[in-house]
Amino acid sequence: MLDIIIWILISALFFLSFVGVIFPIIPSVLVLWGGFLLYQFVIDPNELTMSFWIGMALITIVLIAADIIANSYFVKKYGGSKWGERGAAIAVIVGSFIIPPFGVLIVPFLTVFIIESLQQRTTQEAFRASFGSLMGFLGGAFAKVVIQFVMIIWFFVVILF
Repeated sequence: MLDIIIWILISALFFLSFVGVIFPIIPSVLVLWGGFLLYQFVIDPNELTMSFWIGMALITIVLIAADIIANSYFVKKYGGSKWGERGAAIAVIVGSFIIPPFGVLIVPFLTVFIIESLQQRTTQEAFRASFGSLMGFLGGAFAKVVIQFVMIIWFFVVILF
């Protein structure tokens, strides 16, 4: 019975990690790790090998870097300033509380537009940088979903085979 409850918790944590893609206040990768650690310490402490943990640590670093790099890259690529990049990063978090789940798209877009406009950019340049923040969020979200799926699949491969 305890195993069933733990598996429900692990499944809920894995699901919650994907909710974290839309609501960045939820630390997706840490929630995934919560599922792995729950399995390790409650179900079977010998199943997950050192290579699994090292691999997960490396993938976690890639996941965090992909998220940061995608946002920064796209804002910069579309002509945004450093302030626009920083504003977009903060606005994604704030936006997750405002009109969820669309706030993570709308708030950064508007924030970057305002920041770039205040820096004497033309409307077209400000809009372009705002579009870059949108592309950055979507690119980072896509990468996060793919990488999290890889992590979960690897987990199941290790424990089932």
